[in-house]
Amino acid sequence: MTEIGTTVLGYPRIGPDRELKRALERYWAHRIDQDELLETGRDLRERTWRTLAAAGLDSVPSNTFSHYDHVLDTAALFGALPERFTGPSPLDTCFAAARGAQGAPALEMTKWFDTNYHYLVPELGPDTTFTLAETKPLDEYLEAKALGIETRPVLVGPVTFLLLAKSTTAGFRPLDLLDTLLPRYVDLLRRLRAAGAGWVQLDEPAFAGDRTEAELNALIRAYHWLGKETGRPKILVAGYFGHLGRGLGVLARAPIEALAVDLVSDETFVDAVAAEPALRDKEVLAGVVDGRNVWRTDPQRALGRAATLLGVAKSVSVSTSCSLLHVPYDVERETGLPRLAGWLAFARQKVDEVVLLGRALRGEDVDLSGARQAVADRAAATELADEHVRARLAALRPEDAVRPPHAERAEAQQAALGLPPLPTTTIGSFPQTTEVRKARAAHKAGTLGAAAYEAAMRAEIERVVRLQEELGLDVLVHGEPERNDMVQYFAERLAGFAATEHGWVQSYGSRCVRPPILYGDVSRPAPMTVHWARHAQSLTPKPVKGMLTGPVTILAWSFVRDDQPLADTARQVALAVRDEVRDLEAAGIRIIQVDEPALRELLPLRRSGHEDYLRWAVSAFRLATSGAAGSTQIHTHLCYSEFGEILPAIDALDADVTSIEAARSKMEVLAGLAGFGRGIGPGVYDIHSPRVPDAGEIGELLHAAAGTVPADRLWVNPDCGLKTRGYAEVEPALRNLVAAVREVRAGLA
Repeated sequence: MTEIGTTVLGYPRIGPDRELKRALERYWAHRIDQDELLETGRDLRERTWRTLAAAGLDSVPSNTFSHYDHVLDTAALFGALPERFTGPSPLDTCFAAARGAQGAPALEMTKWFDTNYHYLVPELGPDTTFTLAETKPLDEYLEAKALGIETRPVLVGPVTFLLLAKSTTAGFRPLDLLDTLLPRYVDLLRRLRAAGAGWVQLDEPAFAGDRTEAELNALIRAYHWLGKETGRPKILVAGYFGHLGRGLGVLARAPIEALAVDLVSDETFVDAVAAEPALRDKEVLAGVVDGRNVWRTDPQRALGRAATLLGVAKSVSVSTSCSLLHVPYDVERETGLPRLAGWLAFARQKVDEVVLLGRALRGEDVDLSGARQAVADRAAATELADEHVRARLAALRPEDAVRPPHAERAEAQQAALGLPPLPTTTIGSFPQTTEVRKARAAHKAGTLGAAAYEAAMRAEIERVVRLQEELGLDVLVHGEPERNDMVQYFAERLAGFAATEHGWVQSYGSRCVRPPILYGDVSRPAPMTVHWARHAQSLTPKPVKGMLTGPVTILAWSFVRDDQPLADTARQVALAVRDEVRDLEAAGIRIIQVDEPALRELLPLRRSGHEDYLRWAVSAFRLATSGAAGSTQIHTHLCYSEFGEILPAIDALDADVTSIEAARSKMEVLAGLAGFGRGIGPGVYDIHSPRVPDAGEIGELLHAAAGTVPADRLWVNPDCGLKTRGYAEVEPALRNLVAAVREVRAGLA
């Protein structure tokens, strides 16, 4: 294989029916053994390789499967997992690192660049030594070869791996370990070549963001070192999620054979690639099929971008802009999206698009009329526009996004709520039991009538409220038993959205979501949460929070229309949320939480785009919440992202209380919040781990938080919602949380 040719940079790995999720959860529950779990993985890999090969791709990727996370796999591959994690097998050790174990807190988890996928953050220090501790990429290459399928192993590139890592020692940069890591990459490349691998793919998406001179020099050093090694496969470096900036020139001049470029995320990048003379001896993979959104590719636009590179590079092929990990498997399985389905392409359809566009780029006579017609049909659809929504937006005034001064609000809120120091609460959801899930599924299927479903949900809400009262929490939630997902639930009740049946996407580990499809103008036909919140509040004299998802997060966790500016769509969603806030307030709800965990997630990777994004993102949140009276306390929640560079924007949201992920990082995020003038609820309990923290551990985190946040502004809560945990974990953890707070309050008194 002299050229790579048409390919995809990665493929979904959870299984079309979430087979991996189910196998993992059965394994963790000791219902299957490791052999059965491994067999599930082998089956999923084989199905993927056969699907891609049969579709006609010239090159099929391997080592894109993971039992949990590919960055975690890379740390394990090179023997870089912290010593606190042990297990009866290498796979169990990885699970301990991902999920934590008693006495061993899990690795931090954060977003994979600006996507909704979460990766485990490696911990590296000056004493880290790298070894080739595992052989997963080689094993999977040989596994595919035994099936008669030649593949291209995919690895996280060495520079991106180090840039994503966290230092365990103040003043130390993981990038300083580059010269000790590169020899291990060389060892692996040589073993792959000896096994017959013709190509290897090294992913370096970190260079789609701003990088220092030292980081660019590291990229130069890495690929001159790897490129000049003998006995290696040919090297494809994949840079995706945006414009590579100066990294483009570095990689173009490196002694590698091919470069994959993302021509979807930044339309200006194609001109930079076309102007790079050093690409003349390389194969360029033109990423013109969007790996992150679900709309069908416009063949004229895609071929125009790819054709711009003809004559610039040694050869040009078609690929996806990034891995297809971020989209569902197959739109043909959807039965409830009649006209909309024709506008969509999931992973399986995107593979066909790559093959067809690749043949067209080579000058073959192919039929692109179906794709052209689908694009034209969507552009002509009149139902996408709602003139009432557009008129509301046009009539907005600046004062519609402003609340009374915080000091005035705080006084009115304390008078209305009478909360104690260090008020305790949770983020919103409580464990979704088997009974709750069955009731919701039966109601959706029509086998459980409306009255019976209503009774089941009311009973569950009462059970959750009584539990919180018994635990001694100060601000309660209704537990959200009626909600399948914090975005999908709202999308199913908003005009302009469509929900899928099988559109599952991996968020992390066994956690999967079904992002809705936002295809038209958004409005709220009727109240969405008021009924349940009113019922919960009627059960208790304690305040119950109304729980909503914010406009930015609804966009970030949906597949969003690409035919108008994202800011315009955000304002439409904000108006719908604003209507719900007002109705909750009218129903007697005095605390309303509008979650924005994705605020940092959508931040552009390059600083040049930050100001504009944060302007409209903050404006959308304030539009959604500023219809509330000053005496109504507005909360927001942010989680699993690095927030340091957007702290001014978090402040500008003007929420009365902001809860934030902090347990895994041991309160590191609070260093930048010393002057924050409103309520802060740093998470003191990591809900993404099954381990139950004791009161002493929570107390230590609480004391650390109290050292930064004044007691009159400090709230106490878990890191995130409790939906994915079981009551056997949640009840003792919350008891310990309340016990720790009582001890700290006594000290304050």
